[in-house]
Amino acid sequence: MAGYISLFKYTEKGMSDIKSLPDQIGKAKQLFEKMGVRLVGVWLTMGQYDGVAVFDAPDDQTMAAVLMAQEMQGLSATHTMRAFSEDEIAQIIKRLA
Repeated sequence: MAGYISLFKYTEKGMSDIKSLPDQIGKAKQLFEKMGVRLVGVWLTMGQYDGVAVFDAPDDQTMAAVLMAQEMQGLSATHTMRAFSEDEIAQIIKRLA
């Protein structure tokens, strides 16, 4: 499984319904699992972004579909990056000349 880190900011709609955040996270986990993605965790942050989420997904296309499904709800906007595990880092380093 590939790792992904998603930074997110709440929209005005998301902030107006912030009290339901624990329920939203639970529902999102269920939806993501049905789509083949594991939500490792969600953390609220201070600074430029309101939070960060970490995912494991089988491939980029599946992760993109999950992100689109989440953003269609209009509660947040995301900036997502592919994250490489320690094992993947070692494999990448082996490819260097």
